[in-house]
Amino acid sequence: MNPALETLALALREHPVAWPALFLGAEPHPDLFGATAWQPLKPLADLCAAAGMALSDEPQGKFRSVFFLPGKTKEETLAGFVLAHDLLALGGTLVISLANTSGAARFEKEISRAAPLLFSVSKNKCRAFAVSNTEPWDTAALAAWRDLAQPRLIPDTAFTVVPGVFSAGHIDPGSALLAQHLPPSLRGEVADIGAGWGFLSNAALAQCPNISRIDLFEADSRALACARKNLIGPAEFYWHDVTTGLPAKYDHILTNPPFHTGQARDIGLGHAFLTTAAKSLKRGGTLHLVANRQLPYEAHLVSLGLRPRVLEETGVFKVISAS
Repeated sequence: MNPALETLALALREHPVAWPALFLGAEPHPDLFGATAWQPLKPLADLCAAAGMALSDEPQGKFRSVFFLPGKTKEETLAGFVLAHDLLALGGTLVISLANTSGAARFEKEISRAAPLLFSVSKNKCRAFAVSNTEPWDTAALAAWRDLAQPRLIPDTAFTVVPGVFSAGHIDPGSALLAQHLPPSLRGEVADIGAGWGFLSNAALAQCPNISRIDLFEADSRALACARKNLIGPAEFYWHDVTTGLPAKYDHILTNPPFHTGQARDIGLGHAFLTTAAKSLKRGGTLHLVANRQLPYEAHLVSLGLRPRVLEETGVFKVISAS
Protein backbone atom coordinates (compact mmCIF):
# COMPACT_ATOMS: atom_id res chain seq x y z
CA MET A 1 0.00 0.00 0.00
CA ASN A 2 1.11 3.55 -0.69
CA PRO A 3 3.07 4.75 2.39
CA ALA A 4 1.64 8.27 2.00
CA LEU A 5 -1.87 6.76 2.11
CA GLU A 6 -1.04 4.85 5.29
CA THR A 7 0.35 8.03 6.84
CA LEU A 8 -2.80 9.93 5.89
CA ALA A 9 -4.98 7.29 7.56
CA LEU A 10 -2.77 7.36 10.68
CA ALA A 11 -3.02 11.15 10.90
CA LEU A 12 -6.81 10.98 10.64
CA ARG A 13 -6.97 8.41 13.44
CA GLU A 14 -4.85 10.66 15.66
CA HIS A 15 -6.66 13.85 14.60
CA PRO A 16 -10.30 13.10 13.69
CA VAL A 17 -11.93 15.53 11.26
CA ALA A 18 -15.48 16.38 10.29
CA TRP A 19 -17.37 14.65 7.47
CA PRO A 20 -18.57 14.63 4.67
CA ALA A 21 -15.16 14.48 3.04
CA LEU A 22 -13.68 14.63 -0.44
CA PHE A 23 -10.55 12.63 -1.32
CA LEU A 24 -8.44 14.16 -4.12
CA GLY A 25 -6.00 11.70 -5.72
CA ALA A 26 -7.95 8.96 -4.00
CA GLU A 27 -6.74 5.44 -3.34
CA PRO A 28 -8.75 2.81 -1.46
CA HIS A 29 -8.22 2.50 2.30
CA PRO A 30 -10.73 1.09 4.84
CA ASP A 31 -10.58 4.27 6.94
CA LEU A 32 -11.49 6.44 3.95
CA PHE A 33 -14.23 4.46 2.17
CA GLY A 34 -16.86 7.02 3.22
CA ALA A 35 -15.16 9.87 1.34
CA THR A 36 -16.19 10.97 -2.14
CA ALA A 37 -13.26 10.02 -4.40
CA TRP A 38 -11.71 11.95 -7.28
CA GLN A 39 -9.00 10.07 -9.15
CA PRO A 40 -7.97 10.97 -12.73
CA LEU A 41 -5.89 7.79 -13.24
CA LYS A 42 -8.11 4.95 -14.49
CA PRO A 43 -6.36 2.01 -12.78
CA LEU A 44 -6.61 3.72 -9.38
CA ALA A 45 -10.15 4.92 -10.08
CA ASP A 46 -11.12 1.32 -10.85
CA LEU A 47 -9.61 0.21 -7.52
CA CYS A 48 -11.62 2.86 -5.69
CA ALA A 49 -14.80 1.78 -7.44
CA ALA A 50 -14.13 -1.88 -6.67
CA ALA A 51 -13.72 -0.95 -2.99
CA GLY A 52 -17.15 0.67 -3.04
CA MET A 53 -16.05 4.32 -2.92
CA ALA A 54 -18.29 6.93 -4.53
CA LEU A 55 -16.42 8.41 -7.52
CA SER A 56 -16.77 11.97 -8.81
CA ASP A 57 -15.76 12.88 -12.37
CA GLU A 58 -15.53 16.56 -11.46
CA PRO A 59 -15.77 17.45 -7.74
CA GLN A 60 -18.36 20.11 -6.93
CA GLY A 61 -19.90 21.59 -3.83
CA LYS A 62 -18.38 22.10 -0.39
CA PHE A 63 -16.98 19.52 2.01
CA ARG A 64 -16.21 19.69 5.72
CA SER A 65 -12.87 17.98 5.02
CA VAL A 66 -10.69 17.41 1.97
CA PHE A 67 -7.94 14.78 1.84
CA PHE A 68 -5.22 15.11 -0.80
CA LEU A 69 -2.56 12.72 -2.10
CA PRO A 70 -0.55 14.91 -4.52
CA GLY A 71 0.93 13.75 -7.81
CA LYS A 72 4.55 13.86 -8.92
CA THR A 73 5.12 17.48 -9.94
CA LYS A 74 5.35 20.73 -8.00
CA GLU A 75 2.84 22.47 -10.26
CA GLU A 76 0.33 19.63 -9.89
CA THR A 77 0.63 19.77 -6.10
CA LEU A 78 0.20 23.54 -5.85
CA ALA A 79 -2.71 23.43 -8.31
CA GLY A 80 -4.24 20.80 -6.02
CA PHE A 81 -3.96 23.17 -3.06
CA VAL A 82 -6.20 25.76 -4.71
CA LEU A 83 -8.65 23.10 -5.95
CA ALA A 84 -8.93 21.78 -2.40
CA HIS A 85 -9.41 25.32 -1.05
CA ASP A 86 -12.29 25.95 -3.45
CA LEU A 87 -14.04 22.73 -2.38
CA LEU A 88 -13.55 23.25 1.37
CA ALA A 89 -16.43 24.54 3.46
CA LEU A 90 -15.84 27.44 5.84
CA GLY A 91 -14.23 26.09 8.97
CA GLY A 92 -13.19 22.88 7.20
CA THR A 93 -9.91 20.96 7.24
CA LEU A 94 -7.52 20.06 4.41
CA VAL A 95 -5.21 17.11 5.11
CA ILE A 96 -2.30 16.48 2.71
CA SER A 97 0.07 13.51 2.71
CA LEU A 98 3.15 12.81 0.62
CA ALA A 99 6.57 11.20 0.80
CA ASN A 100 9.52 13.03 2.27
CA THR A 101 11.40 12.46 -0.99
CA SER A 102 8.56 14.24 -2.84
CA GLY A 103 9.12 17.43 -0.86
CA ALA A 104 6.73 16.96 2.07
CA ALA A 105 8.53 19.45 4.32
CA ARG A 106 8.74 22.02 1.51
CA PHE A 107 5.03 21.79 0.70
CA GLU A 108 4.07 21.92 4.39
CA LYS A 109 6.00 25.16 4.71
CA GLU A 110 4.46 26.48 1.48
CA ILE A 111 0.85 25.95 2.52
CA SER A 112 1.41 27.03 6.12
CA ARG A 113 2.31 30.49 4.78
CA ALA A 114 -1.19 30.72 3.33
CA ALA A 115 -3.34 29.06 6.02
CA PRO A 116 -3.14 28.11 9.72
CA LEU A 117 -1.33 24.81 10.28
CA LEU A 118 -3.35 22.45 12.49
CA PHE A 119 -1.11 19.39 12.84
CA SER A 120 1.72 17.43 11.24
CA VAL A 121 2.37 13.69 11.50
CA SER A 122 5.56 11.96 10.28
CA LYS A 123 5.58 8.20 9.65
CA ASN A 124 6.62 5.73 6.94
CA LYS A 125 9.13 8.27 5.53
CA CYS A 126 6.11 10.46 4.74
CA ARG A 127 4.40 13.44 6.27
CA ALA A 128 0.70 14.25 6.65
CA PHE A 129 -0.17 17.83 7.57
CA ALA A 130 -3.39 19.80 7.86
CA VAL A 131 -4.56 23.39 7.51
CA SER A 132 -7.89 24.94 8.41
CA ASN A 133 -10.35 27.15 6.57
CA THR A 134 -11.46 29.08 9.64
CA GLU A 135 -10.15 32.35 8.17
CA PRO A 136 -9.36 33.52 4.62
CA TRP A 137 -6.21 32.11 3.08
CA ASP A 138 -3.47 34.38 1.79
CA THR A 139 -4.80 35.91 -1.43
CA ALA A 140 -1.40 36.22 -3.14
CA ALA A 141 -0.62 32.53 -2.61
CA LEU A 142 -4.05 31.50 -3.86
CA ALA A 143 -3.69 33.66 -6.95
CA ALA A 144 -0.28 32.18 -7.77
CA TRP A 145 -1.54 28.61 -7.34
CA ARG A 146 -4.68 29.35 -9.36
CA ASP A 147 -2.53 30.63 -12.20
CA LEU A 148 -0.52 27.36 -12.14
CA ALA A 149 -3.74 25.35 -12.37
CA GLN A 150 -4.89 26.97 -15.62
CA PRO A 151 -4.58 25.17 -18.97
CA ARG A 152 -1.69 26.52 -21.02
CA LEU A 153 -0.13 26.09 -24.44
CA ILE A 154 3.06 24.12 -25.04
CA PRO A 155 5.52 26.87 -26.11
CA ASP A 156 5.54 27.54 -29.86
CA THR A 157 2.62 25.14 -30.47
CA ALA A 158 -1.18 25.15 -30.40
CA PHE A 159 -1.31 22.18 -27.98
CA THR A 160 -3.19 22.64 -24.68
CA VAL A 161 -1.93 20.96 -21.50
CA VAL A 162 -2.63 21.10 -17.76
CA PRO A 163 -0.35 20.45 -14.75
CA GLY A 164 0.26 16.82 -13.89
CA VAL A 165 -0.10 15.25 -17.33
CA PHE A 166 2.86 13.55 -18.99
CA SER A 167 5.13 15.97 -20.87
CA ALA A 168 3.20 19.06 -19.74
CA GLY A 169 6.04 21.45 -20.54
CA HIS A 170 7.17 20.34 -23.98
CA ILE A 171 6.61 17.83 -26.77
CA ASP A 172 8.09 14.54 -25.60
CA PRO A 173 11.25 13.95 -27.71
CA GLY A 174 10.55 10.22 -28.01
CA SER A 175 7.08 10.86 -29.39
CA ALA A 176 8.50 13.48 -31.74
CA LEU A 177 11.01 10.95 -33.05
CA LEU A 178 8.30 8.34 -33.60
CA ALA A 179 6.17 10.89 -35.46
CA GLN A 180 9.03 11.36 -37.93
CA HIS A 181 8.85 7.63 -38.76
CA LEU A 182 5.09 7.23 -39.18
CA PRO A 183 4.62 6.00 -42.76
CA PRO A 184 2.16 8.08 -44.80
CA SER A 185 0.69 4.77 -46.00
CA LEU A 186 -1.03 4.12 -42.65
CA ARG A 187 -4.71 3.59 -43.39
CA GLY A 188 -7.94 2.35 -41.93
CA GLU A 189 -8.62 2.14 -38.20
CA VAL A 190 -5.75 3.16 -35.90
CA ALA A 191 -5.32 3.10 -32.10
CA ASP A 192 -3.01 5.32 -30.08
CA ILE A 193 -2.48 3.57 -26.73
CA GLY A 194 -1.23 5.72 -23.89
CA ALA A 195 -2.21 8.67 -26.06
CA GLY A 196 -1.50 11.43 -23.54
CA TRP A 197 -2.64 14.86 -24.68
CA GLY A 198 -2.76 13.75 -28.31
CA PHE A 199 0.56 14.61 -29.97
CA LEU A 200 1.04 11.29 -31.79
CA SER A 201 -2.58 11.08 -32.92
CA ASN A 202 -2.39 14.62 -34.23
CA ALA A 203 0.78 13.78 -36.18
CA ALA A 204 -0.79 10.62 -37.60
CA LEU A 205 -3.91 12.42 -38.81
CA ALA A 206 -1.79 15.19 -40.36
CA GLN A 207 0.67 12.85 -42.11
CA CYS A 208 -1.51 9.88 -43.08
CA PRO A 209 -4.55 10.97 -45.11
CA ASN A 210 -5.96 7.45 -45.47
CA ILE A 211 -6.62 6.96 -41.74
CA SER A 212 -10.39 6.58 -41.45
CA ARG A 213 -10.48 6.86 -37.63
CA ILE A 214 -8.05 7.01 -34.75
CA ASP A 215 -9.04 5.86 -31.26
CA LEU A 216 -7.14 7.39 -28.35
CA PHE A 217 -6.81 5.26 -25.21
CA GLU A 218 -5.45 7.13 -22.18
CA ALA A 219 -5.51 6.36 -18.45
CA ASP A 220 -5.27 10.01 -17.28
CA SER A 221 -8.61 11.77 -17.69
CA ARG A 222 -6.88 15.18 -17.55
CA ALA A 223 -4.64 14.33 -20.51
CA LEU A 224 -7.60 12.92 -22.42
CA ALA A 225 -9.54 16.15 -21.90
CA CYS A 226 -6.57 18.02 -23.40
CA ALA A 227 -6.47 15.61 -26.34
CA ARG A 228 -10.11 16.41 -27.11
CA LYS A 229 -9.08 20.06 -27.52
CA ASN A 230 -5.89 19.29 -29.42
CA LEU A 231 -7.26 17.03 -32.18
CA ILE A 232 -9.22 17.93 -35.27
CA GLY A 233 -10.32 14.98 -37.36
CA PRO A 234 -11.93 11.54 -37.12
CA ALA A 235 -11.03 10.59 -33.54
CA GLU A 236 -12.68 8.85 -30.59
CA PHE A 237 -11.50 9.21 -26.99
CA TYR A 238 -11.47 6.52 -24.29
CA TRP A 239 -10.56 6.85 -20.60
CA HIS A 240 -9.10 3.38 -20.38
CA ASP A 241 -6.51 1.18 -18.69
CA VAL A 242 -4.65 -0.26 -21.69
CA THR A 243 -3.27 -3.17 -19.65
CA THR A 244 -6.80 -4.62 -19.46
CA GLY A 245 -6.98 -4.97 -23.26
CA LEU A 246 -8.75 -3.05 -26.03
CA PRO A 247 -12.38 -3.40 -27.10
CA ALA A 248 -11.60 -3.75 -30.83
CA LYS A 249 -8.92 -4.74 -33.34
CA TYR A 250 -6.98 -2.25 -35.45
CA ASP A 251 -5.07 -2.00 -38.70
CA HIS A 252 -2.26 -0.11 -36.95
CA ILE A 253 -1.35 0.76 -33.36
CA LEU A 254 0.88 3.60 -32.18
CA THR A 255 2.46 3.86 -28.74
CA ASN A 256 5.08 5.49 -26.59
CA PRO A 257 4.56 2.99 -23.75
CA PRO A 258 5.06 4.08 -20.15
CA PHE A 259 7.63 2.27 -18.05
CA HIS A 260 7.10 3.88 -14.64
CA THR A 261 4.46 3.24 -11.98
CA GLY A 262 4.55 6.35 -9.83
CA GLN A 263 8.23 7.07 -9.26
CA ALA A 264 9.36 3.46 -9.72
CA ARG A 265 10.60 1.97 -12.98
CA ASP A 266 8.25 -0.80 -14.12
CA ILE A 267 9.28 -2.69 -17.26
CA GLY A 268 6.25 -4.90 -16.81
CA LEU A 269 3.99 -1.96 -17.60
CA GLY A 270 5.64 -1.49 -21.00
CA HIS A 271 5.42 -5.23 -21.65
CA ALA A 272 1.70 -5.14 -20.79
CA PHE A 273 1.14 -2.37 -23.35
CA LEU A 274 2.91 -4.39 -26.04
CA THR A 275 0.95 -7.52 -25.14
CA THR A 276 -2.31 -5.61 -25.49
CA ALA A 277 -1.15 -4.19 -28.82
CA ALA A 278 -0.24 -7.63 -30.19
CA LYS A 279 -3.66 -9.01 -29.24
CA SER A 280 -5.43 -6.02 -30.78
CA LEU A 281 -3.85 -5.95 -34.25
CA LYS A 282 -5.76 -7.23 -37.26
CA ARG A 283 -3.98 -9.82 -39.35
CA GLY A 284 -1.30 -8.01 -41.35
CA GLY A 285 -1.43 -5.02 -39.01
CA THR A 286 1.56 -3.08 -37.73
CA LEU A 287 2.70 -1.69 -34.40
CA HIS A 288 4.76 1.51 -34.29
CA LEU A 289 6.50 2.40 -31.04
CA VAL A 290 9.29 4.40 -29.47
CA ALA A 291 11.15 3.40 -26.32
CA ASN A 292 14.27 4.19 -24.36
CA ARG A 293 17.04 2.34 -26.16
CA GLN A 294 18.02 0.18 -23.15
CA LEU A 295 14.54 -1.34 -22.74
CA PRO A 296 14.53 -4.98 -23.98
CA TYR A 297 11.28 -4.82 -25.95
CA GLU A 298 12.39 -6.64 -29.10
CA ALA A 299 12.52 -10.07 -27.44
CA HIS A 300 9.08 -9.52 -25.91
CA LEU A 301 7.64 -8.57 -29.29
CA VAL A 302 9.07 -11.74 -30.84
CA SER A 303 7.51 -13.80 -28.03
CA LEU A 304 4.15 -12.25 -28.93
CA GLY A 305 4.45 -13.41 -32.54
CA LEU A 306 5.49 -10.05 -34.00
CA ARG A 307 8.49 -9.28 -36.20
CA PRO A 308 10.22 -6.14 -34.88
CA ARG A 309 12.48 -3.91 -36.93
CA VAL A 310 14.47 -1.03 -35.47
CA LEU A 311 14.03 2.00 -37.76
CA GLU A 312 16.30 4.38 -35.87
CA GLU A 313 18.36 4.30 -32.70
CA THR A 314 19.76 7.42 -31.04
CA GLY A 315 21.74 7.82 -27.86
CA VAL A 316 18.46 7.80 -25.93
CA PHE A 317 15.63 6.28 -27.99
CA LYS A 318 14.83 3.61 -30.53
CA VAL A 319 11.93 3.54 -32.97
CA ILE A 320 10.53 0.09 -33.72
CA SER A 321 8.05 -1.12 -36.31
CA ALA A 322 6.57 -4.59 -35.74
CA SER A 323 4.33 -6.56 -38.06
